[in-house]
Amino acid sequence: MGTLSILGRVTSINVRKVMWTCDLIGIGYEVEIWGMPHRDPKAPEFLKLNPNAQVPVIIDDGFVLWESNAIMRYLSESRRSGLWPVAVKERGLVDQWLTWQVAELNAQWGYAVYALMRKNPAYTDEQRIADSIRNWTARMQILEAQLVAGGGFAANGRMSIADIGLAVSTHRWFSTPFDKPALPAVKEHYERLKATAEGQKYMSADTP
Repeated sequence: MGTLSILGRVTSINVRKVMWTCDLIGIGYEVEIWGMPHRDPKAPEFLKLNPNAQVPVIIDDGFVLWESNAIMRYLSESRRSGLWPVAVKERGLVDQWLTWQVAELNAQWGYAVYALMRKNPAYTDEQRIADSIRNWTARMQILEAQLVAGGGFAANGRMSIADIGLAVSTHRWFSTPFDKPALPAVKEHYERLKATAEGQKYMSADTP
């Protein structure tokens, strides 16, 4: 295949998911920096690639694709990686938890992250902070139960693209300052993936 380009910035949680996937599979790529405060994705040239003005976007030998989870699936499938199972039921479970990461888990943290980690002055409503933390914690407890049941992985008892997505999400959980319940399986999964070469790159202190 030709050159793979990733358009985005490493401070984006969704860009890190894609780069991590590439690193695990062994895909060479070049990064074209897009996203504020660097290059505005609302620029016409970027909107031609992704009308949503969101990173990441990949260009794979002329093929354009956006949405991080779709990109992870595509890369794992096109390179025949074990991160995306062949067996349809196993694949369904990986897809379930990868989708859950975006639709359920990530959807809860917004207000708390902007208020407590990013210190955005527009996010000071104590009740909304408390609601965000409560809802976020409830999803993390679901993840705790799944990791216990799954032998320390999201699905099928082995590493998959779902684990990559969940790891960057739990990195945000541990990076946001508030009192958290003990979630030993989540902590073990996080520390194990963080200790890998890729985890050290994409779950460092400056990429929450």
